[in-house]
Amino acid sequence: MPTAAQLESLYRIAYQLTYVMLQPIHLVCVDNRTRNLYLLAGYSEELEFQILPNGEFADEPR
Repeated sequence: MPTAAQLESLYRIAYQLTYVMLQPIHLVCVDNRTRNLYLLAGYSEELEFQILPNGEFADEPR
């Protein structure tokens, strides 16, 4: 289950992607090992986001 901080970040990025950038979201999942939330978006699935449990964005997927 995502943390409250992750859900806040997810909402912000999902809003920007769908209503501002008009990009589809393909996948949202939580890695059970790291507890990081992953988001895959874009028409060619070229946009990747990783949200740490504290709600911050990771620079690079691990």
